[in-house]
Amino acid sequence: MSHPQTLFAQTVFHGPSLLRSRLATVGRATTRAQLRHLRETGRYDCFRLKRQPAHDTDHRWPCPAPAYWDSDVAKWLEGACYLLAAEYDAEIDAAIRELVALVRAAQQPDGYLNSWFIVARPESERWTNIRDQHELYNAGHLIEAALAHSNYYKNNLLVEPIEKYVKLISEIIGPGPEQKHAYPGHPEAELALLRLFTATGNTKAYDLARYFVEERGNPIGQDGRPYYEWERDQRGDSPYKRPDSYQMHDSYFYNQSHLPILEQKTIEGHAVRAMYLLTGVADLLCLDELGIKSFPRKSEYFEALTRLWNNMVDKKMYLTGGIGAVWQWEGFGIDYFLPQGSDEGGCYNETCASIGVIMLAERMLHLDLDSKYADVMELCLYNAVMTGVSLAGTAFTYVNQLASSEADKSRREDWFDTSCCPPNVMRLFGCLGGYLWDYGGSGKSAHVNVHLYTTARVGFEVGQQQVILEQKSNWPWEGNILFQLQAPAGTSVTLRLRIPGWAHKNFTLTPSYPPAEIKKGYLVLPPAYTSENKVFAIQIDGFKPRFVSPHSYTNQNTVTLARGPLIYCVEDVDNPWERDHFRNVGIRSDAEVTERDEAIDQSGERYISLRCLGWTRKVGDRSEPAAGTQPGSSSLLPQTVVAEQKDLVFIPYYLRANRGGRGHMRVGLLRQ
Repeated sequence: MSHPQTLFAQTVFHGPSLLRSRLATVGRATTRAQLRHLRETGRYDCFRLKRQPAHDTDHRWPCPAPAYWDSDVAKWLEGACYLLAAEYDAEIDAAIRELVALVRAAQQPDGYLNSWFIVARPESERWTNIRDQHELYNAGHLIEAALAHSNYYKNNLLVEPIEKYVKLISEIIGPGPEQKHAYPGHPEAELALLRLFTATGNTKAYDLARYFVEERGNPIGQDGRPYYEWERDQRGDSPYKRPDSYQMHDSYFYNQSHLPILEQKTIEGHAVRAMYLLTGVADLLCLDELGIKSFPRKSEYFEALTRLWNNMVDKKMYLTGGIGAVWQWEGFGIDYFLPQGSDEGGCYNETCASIGVIMLAERMLHLDLDSKYADVMELCLYNAVMTGVSLAGTAFTYVNQLASSEADKSRREDWFDTSCCPPNVMRLFGCLGGYLWDYGGSGKSAHVNVHLYTTARVGFEVGQQQVILEQKSNWPWEGNILFQLQAPAGTSVTLRLRIPGWAHKNFTLTPSYPPAEIKKGYLVLPPAYTSENKVFAIQIDGFKPRFVSPHSYTNQNTVTLARGPLIYCVEDVDNPWERDHFRNVGIRSDAEVTERDEAIDQSGERYISLRCLGWTRKVGDRSEPAAGTQPGSSSLLPQTVVAEQKDLVFIPYYLRANRGGRGHMRVGLLRQ
């Protein structure tokens, strides 16, 4: 089964594009900056198994930061291996080799491999808090790092100890009467184990991943009780002795174990965990779809996946593709609860969560080639994820609000105590080429499904002969894409080109092909067209500025600007008169909008800004009741006074917090 993490190297970004620029920055600057932070914070040395000051603190109970240091190292390892394939770096290569040697040396005789438990906890505490302490989560990221390492270095130096660890885990956890009937508190191992099975044929990995999926949320899993409840009592935890890490005691929606997956009606809990879990489920179904490994309940789980995806996108996703409205559990709230910023009641939008959406969307496209998944994948990439790293590649965001406040200004940080997001950005960009398209074929027929547009070339073999498809475009700034196809004589090639939803099926194909159909958002070009037209172009509409608003059920009377796949925002850098985070700034949804080509002086980064006439409101000039007598005020009194008109400048959301300023930013402005 193909994965972007395996096939990305078959794609080359061979000309100027926004994606190529970001990939180069991540490869050259981000990788080194993060390596420096791994060393400075002690993470790099965690597999040396030497006690560090951070090991002696319990202030982050039930999961102190060093408990997931292994995953930070593993994600960096994985991303660095991908990025070396694009551009070699001797320092990064040396660090990877040293870390792999450290991991191998740290493994215990029985196969156990978790630095925090080996160093800071007695052996008796292993596997006693699977809900909270990330043993399986760390294992999952080590698996993915091992596969990336094997793919680049062409050896099993890291795969070997990881398979030994998987064997140990499969002996401890499973359906047997003497085994723990557990599943990861933080999903990740599911999708990683299935990738391991795909790469190596390791059936223990497949069986364990499937068990995790099917056992999750079992109300009678261990001695007639939910596993996490049984586990908690076994270790003697009491909510009266320590703070309860779950906001609603014994309600396990936080880690999606409140119900079996098939019974879940709405997407709930911690957003990253939800995305990783559902990506693992989708991988199970993909293996069945390809005839690699049968999964009898495929149709039921696909129905659940579709139901949860639709609930997320329709009712719990921000205009930027961000997910996770609630800060307290970094996750989903009730339907249509989508405040723009923390001072409005929420808006977490963790970078990792949107990366998870991209991963899930890519898997769903293998199960159901529908442009709705690729549309969301693109939305997340250009907005919710790309905003997570600075133009220089050395500063990051964890939380991505749509509106700043004095308590939470729009800014970036060099590193975080919980630093899952920075290396996750590395991982995604390192294998980005694998997300642009999927492809394959046999005998004399081949196909390419194009999900994302940029300037890139992919080459793959069909019947021991090479098929090459090249696209050139200035996406996301304009919608013209030039294609060139090279295929052996006699090979029939079918191309499917995504027509984004925001284009409303408006496009021009040159040369034209009147019989062409759009199926589930993809323009299908059959062999009759591709055999006659090895070079062709498509112009996709939708690059004029447009106004978008959240669903009316959010009760937010706001509007923002979009252009193509990009969501725009306002910043005080361009609107220096603003002093209150644009709370009192509005625009008309029929305002005339103009465009301007811009460049950032320091970096030369080019972009298109949008400009229109807006207004500010004045809310202080009204009669108020005496203090403490009644809430609100008379509905007959004026609620909004337009104080003055303002010229507004909008920039792409991903560019925020890159040019200085006072950290005032907003996506949705008041609608007049």
